[in-house]
Amino acid sequence: LQELLIMAILIVVTNWDKLGETGTKTGWYLPEVAHPFAVFKGAGLEVDFASPNGGPSPVDPGSVEAFKEDEECKKFYAENVKDSVLPDTLQLGTIDLSKYKVLFYAGGHGPMWDLYDNEVSNKSATQIYENGGIVSAVCHGTVGLLTVRLSNGEFLVKNQKITCFTNQEEEAIHLETIVPFLLETKLRENGAQFENGPPWGAFVSVGGENGRIITGQNPASAEPCAKQILER
Repeated sequence: LQELLIMAILIVVTNWDKLGETGTKTGWYLPEVAHPFAVFKGAGLEVDFASPNGGPSPVDPGSVEAFKEDEECKKFYAENVKDSVLPDTLQLGTIDLSKYKVLFYAGGHGPMWDLYDNEVSNKSATQIYENGGIVSAVCHGTVGLLTVRLSNGEFLVKNQKITCFTNQEEEAIHLETIVPFLLETKLRENGAQFENGPPWGAFVSVGGENGRIITGQNPASAEPCAKQILER
């Protein structure tokens, strides 16, 4: 933690707000940003937000409704969200990454469209990881790690313990045919040692060199995932 105190954390969020062709709005999932943000700020760390396009990043309105009684979510929303977006995210690819020790991909269904196989995002993850930093994600945010390649050409996730929102959880909310693909399936195809806990329960997976790939399964895993990052 001492080392982390001089570094900042970059939380990556989506710019995408359409849940396929359903007409339903999506974006980033409120507790998957609000809960880690509270953990990081509580530890005295600097936190910045970035997205593929920069600028406004939409919150999933369903997550606002579902967590309307959650104190950390209410606080984060009141202090940071304007007109249902994080208004001023930095643009990936225009950022000096040297000050960031941690790259954290927040979930929500939005990232399944604009962070999947995103070249600029992938290069950012490679740079931070190969510079000795931590790459992390929660829920669908793990799509940000799915096609990252290391300098040796191998997938970052190959032979590494990884988790994400599971196929079983996707099917339980009837979105398995709406998302572009099933993230758990793709992670397995790219060689990840996929692991998970029971549906909707908190589960954090730690892999990578010196435990520097840290992923959480679902919304309940966001806070414990952030706490695990601080323990590295």
